[in-house]
Amino acid sequence: MKIFFKICLVFTFISTQINAQSYKERLGQLDVLHYNLTIAVNDTSNVIYGTMKISIKFKKLLKDFHLDFTKQDATGKGMHVNSILEGKDTIKFSHKNDTLTIEPIKIKTDSLFTFIINYKGIPKDGLIISKNMFGDRTFFGDNWPNRAHNWFPCVDHSSDKATIEYFITAPNHYQVIANGILKEKTNVTNTTNLYHYQTKVPLAPKVMVIGVARFAVENIGTIHNIPISSWVYPQNKTAGFNDYKIAKKVLKFYIENIGSYPYQKLANVQSKTRFGGMENASNIFYFEKSVTGKQNDEALIAHEIAHQWFGDSVSEIDWPHLWLSEGFATYFTDLYFEKTKNDSIFRNRLKTQRTKILNFYKKQQTPVIDRHPKNLMSMLNPNSYEKGAWFLHMLRHKIGDDAFWKGIQTYYDSFKNKNASTNDFKNVMEALSGKNLTSFFNQWLKIPGQPEIKIDWIYFKNKVRLMITQTQKTPFNFPLDIELIYKDGSSEIRTLQLSDKATPLVLEVNKEVKNIVLDPNTWLLFKQII
Repeated sequence: MKIFFKICLVFTFISTQINAQSYKERLGQLDVLHYNLTIAVNDTSNVIYGTMKISIKFKKLLKDFHLDFTKQDATGKGMHVNSILEGKDTIKFSHKNDTLTIEPIKIKTDSLFTFIINYKGIPKDGLIISKNMFGDRTFFGDNWPNRAHNWFPCVDHSSDKATIEYFITAPNHYQVIANGILKEKTNVTNTTNLYHYQTKVPLAPKVMVIGVARFAVENIGTIHNIPISSWVYPQNKTAGFNDYKIAKKVLKFYIENIGSYPYQKLANVQSKTRFGGMENASNIFYFEKSVTGKQNDEALIAHEIAHQWFGDSVSEIDWPHLWLSEGFATYFTDLYFEKTKNDSIFRNRLKTQRTKILNFYKKQQTPVIDRHPKNLMSMLNPNSYEKGAWFLHMLRHKIGDDAFWKGIQTYYDSFKNKNASTNDFKNVMEALSGKNLTSFFNQWLKIPGQPEIKIDWIYFKNKVRLMITQTQKTPFNFPLDIELIYKDGSSEIRTLQLSDKATPLVLEVNKEVKNIVLDPNTWLLFKQII
């Protein structure tokens, strides 16, 4: 996901705090394996009509179980459940606030049970029914972080993955996009069409979406047998097709450097998402004004496509590990620019990201792995994005390019279509590099802040005397590259290993030193104190 700061501010009021313990307990009781969602939308009202067939394997004997589902409230928004069936039998349930409690007739462990939930209502959130920038009516899923339960019953947590298929009925002047492959399109009546989409691999609810709108659709070819398409509003189709065609180049880079693409297609969709981009699995939704005709959003497209591997296929096991999604997408966008543009652009991106991190730290002193966020939206910050990216950059420098890329490929292959924690990632990188990385991970991900370095030096008779001070509260252990600029215009780089609050050093040199530059090749996250 790419989010613009001003958008983040507007939406931080949303109640997206999750009780992690309740999910841990629930996920220890049951496992949702498949969602089969039949949904009908119309132009006469914002009411949707849904039937969810949800297939669950139970891990424990239970007298009841819970799904997330928003109940209709006094405003008329929310969902009303008409009935729930287990096979042909009607079963008891209760629906309060955002919890649907179901009392099954008979439960056995390690057996698959399917429940059919019939409902209707006006979505409070999650499925956004509105008008686009051209005044046309649209329907767009926008589930992140835990808003899917506003329009279909589910276990609304990123770690609970399941396959999904959709049977979507919509007025026939719309086109419909959804996760997976289109299996069927049928003209049901003179005015409605039915679309059947199906996924082959499990997804997290945060990336399960549909889009219903007037679209112009361009099929732009295949990369490694993956079909790529652009879905944009007809009014700006020339500009949109031009902007989104860059996806072909981006997809090629990631497949050839990370591993096989995890899904059956890649569709890039102009939409009403509140984010800059939302990485919905196999069909990415971009904000409306991403279309300019000038390919200004190459970084946005690269970021969202990177998420198909990291965030969608390999998903964070719980919200504090969000950097495994956003930090990865941010750094792999940097790597895309390094490989396809030049080193200068790559380094400038890192410097800009470093500035964002330092500015954010002035306002909020929290670690990357933040176990006590205000709410989930508040985690969309430079710690998760830019500092997560910088951590990967420093890890690459620490273990070397070969071990880094082999580790990334192994990590993806090991956790493809699964969930991972920071420790899972650490274990893979340790195995591939042969290095103990525990203190490195702890220092940069679990401790707030970064080194704040003050350097004092003097040159005298072929010696440079230095005093390097870390002014932050907790000293970090890290290598610092310094570039010695000599009076004759030449230079050399030396690497110093620092771990103390104050480090006195004496360097032998053969020439007079005119200046010293810290971190000349942009490998360290730090703040220089002048």
